[in-house]
Amino acid sequence: MGMPFNADEIFEMAQEIERNGAKFYRVAATKFKDLSKVLNELAEMEDKHLKTFAAMQAQLDKEDQESPVFDPDGQAQMYLRVMADEHIFDTRSDPVKLLANLKTPADVLKIAVGLEKDSIAFYVGLREAVPHYAGKEKVEAIIKEEFSHIVILGQKLRELK
Repeated sequence: MGMPFNADEIFEMAQEIERNGAKFYRVAATKFKDLSKVLNELAEMEDKHLKTFAAMQAQLDKEDQESPVFDPDGQAQMYLRVMADEHIFDTRSDPVKLLANLKTPADVLKIAVGLEKDSIAFYVGLREAVPHYAGKEKVEAIIKEEFSHIVILGQKLRELK
């Protein structure tokens, strides 16, 4: 299965996802001026998520920072490993590269929906790996907000048609 993650590493990955999302939205806002308001608002929401994950990470005790997350069946660990092994997304890649070939506002919105779906998929696994005291309910709230991002992006797509 590979090396299991500890909660500290999982929060690091989550923060990188949020950094990449905010960066993507900000650069897209400069390229697609007619979407700049909504894209900048989404970037600000991603900034909030980043702060939430950083605060949750800071609440971890030493044991959770160092030892693998409790996952007796290995399901959450396998799920997160697949996500982290770039099968779904690469947190180390520059999200701005995605914008290079996008020509229309609809193109950027479709890519953004895909990125939001990837984030949700990761956070579902994260939710299972986070200790209750570290803010499992906060992960659930972020998942719901990421769903709302998809709704916002979908509405903008419909407006373009």
